[in-house]
Amino acid sequence: MGLTITKQQLAELEKETFDGEIYIVDHPSKVDEAVAYLSTQPALGFDTETKPAFKRGQVNNVALLQLSTEDECFLFRLNKIGYPDALEKLMSNDTIKKIGLSLRDDFAALRKRTGRRPENFIDLQLFVDKFGIEDNSLQKIYAIIFGKKISKSQRLSNWEAAELSPAQQSYAAIDAWACLRIYNHLTKTNK
Repeated sequence: MGLTITKQQLAELEKETFDGEIYIVDHPSKVDEAVAYLSTQPALGFDTETKPAFKRGQVNNVALLQLSTEDECFLFRLNKIGYPDALEKLMSNDTIKKIGLSLRDDFAALRKRTGRRPENFIDLQLFVDKFGIEDNSLQKIYAIIFGKKISKSQRLSNWEAAELSPAQQSYAAIDAWACLRIYNHLTKTNK
């Protein structure tokens, strides 16, 4: 019998918050410094956000790419800075682990911006199987391990807005950070 959690159990949990620093990379001049710092990390949490499309046939480009350490999250506003070469190189750097969830969708969306293959990514949906976790949504995996829930209230917000609201920033940071936190927890406690 694998580990699982019901919607009702999830609803009763306390909300998780990200207490680290959030850095918004919304100008090309900020990219190199952020990437240089992130390149020193052994592993990063990863996620993307795209403005929802409500018309049939409409598809939007990835607007935000999040990379997180245990204490900081960098929000790369791709809708404002494009997909800079330094960031592309980081995504294809095979010495740094990038941990995400349901990566196929993220990669398909990023492929519209680059020809480079992302390297050394770990998809939590596949990874948590080894630990007997049956649920494969980030919200449920996180709740099973840490006993807190991740709010999804900002998921369908406008990720191409002129400024990201504090709620959007927090949501985006938590998603990437939670991926890294889950991975680190499972690898440290199961050595």
